[in-house]
Amino acid sequence: MRGMKRQIRAVYDDRTVTVYQAYSPAIARPAVAAGRFVPPFKRDRMTWIKPSFLWMMYRCGWAGKPGQEHVLAVTITRDGFEWALEHSMLSHYVHELYPDRATWQRELKRAPTRVQWDPERDLRLRELPYRSLQLGLGGAAVPRYVDEWITGIADVTPLVREIRGHLDAGDEARAAELLPPERPYDLPERIAARLGAG
Repeated sequence: MRGMKRQIRAVYDDRTVTVYQAYSPAIARPAVAAGRFVPPFKRDRMTWIKPSFLWMMYRCGWAGKPGQEHVLAVTITRDGFEWALEHSMLSHYVHELYPDRATWQRELKRAPTRVQWDPERDLRLRELPYRSLQLGLGGAAVPRYVDEWITGIADVTPLVREIRGHLDAGDEARAAELLPPERPYDLPERIAARLGAG
């Protein structure tokens, strides 16, 4: 983590922030129809949300990986997003942020959410020199996410395919124009310090 800036970039407004998840049709289609996650979505498993569209593309292979054929844009309340960050632990030990490894491990087991910082990606999914957020929701965070935070779910797979089509045709400029307009998300200072952001 050293030497790379950690920054949340997202589509957001005063009330909501957009995160991305990729699922199979069996989970994605009922979720879009209901406007929330319903079975066969499992509440007892950790679910990872990503504010970065291009990091999601890297993870799901432009919606080409098995079980990740549908990319969902999930709008959630900023209050919920920041609650998740405030109650999270980093998924990897960082000695600058925790007194010792045992303390980190103990707190990680108790935390309902965890944060992972991974290299951000460009249009060709190459690593960029700063890190992007992945946020894992587990335990008490999952029902909050499903029942309280979500304000809408949209299937953006057609957009994913359109952008990928322009890239395959060599038209990076048109592909870039279609990307969601992400911008740096300013965290409250106490949360940024907790996550080593900045």
